[in-house]
Amino acid sequence: MTSPPPRKRPSPGRSSRPTAAGRDEPPAAPPHPPITLVVGTDTDVGKTWVTAAVARALKELGQQVIAVKPIETGCGEEPNSEEDGARLATATGQSGPRRSLVRLPGRVAPAIAADQAGIVLDYDDLVARIRSLAAPDTLLLVEGSGGLLTPLTWTDNHLDLAHSLESRVLLVAADRLGTLSHTLLALRVLQAERIPVLGIVLNQVDAADQSTRTNAAALVRLAEQVPVVTVPRLADPARAAEALKEVAGWLLP
Repeated sequence: MTSPPPRKRPSPGRSSRPTAAGRDEPPAAPPHPPITLVVGTDTDVGKTWVTAAVARALKELGQQVIAVKPIETGCGEEPNSEEDGARLATATGQSGPRRSLVRLPGRVAPAIAADQAGIVLDYDDLVARIRSLAAPDTLLLVEGSGGLLTPLTWTDNHLDLAHSLESRVLLVAADRLGTLSHTLLALRVLQAERIPVLGIVLNQVDAADQSTRTNAAALVRLAEQVPVVTVPRLADPARAAEALKEVAGWLLP
């Protein structure tokens, strides 16, 4: 007999529990711009490259920006400058965090990597650490790990994270054969969960194939008025930021 699946925790973003009004009620937290969660339709679609380029573009537009990756897998014992978390910190120039909040060795999904490392991931603590980085004058970018439904823990994925952070989503997809189905599936789930989607970045991570010249136009027709931007993969950070300026504009207050 198979065991029943673990129960999902209620998401803070979906809670409707009333709060009592009164003189002893603590003051409301200062407002901050909406958090942006950058998620992919799959792994290796260029989320870190897009997040870093958008962060640089926002900085050039005069915005204060913090970019963070909550969980990074495939990490060595010692942090290095090529890790995703470090690349995000370099893009913004932030004093901290300078690396991903949780670093795990196995190059697999976070829930599996944590099991392999003998680590219990505390989802609520992770959400609290992310939320602590939000500030009234700062745009907070949060880069996910893997694809939309990649398990962060055995009970939480990026949908749960979006609800917990009350964030909007920037969806990154690879401009290659198969992306139409992957992207439309992700959009369908996000819309069913009532998570705001800023738009789709169609990123050329591989050599062009026969679908590359048609994917963007097809998504514009099929994605129900969700903005779609196609970007080439650029090695130069300044050129990458310029290419993502339109996307950066979607995040502005």
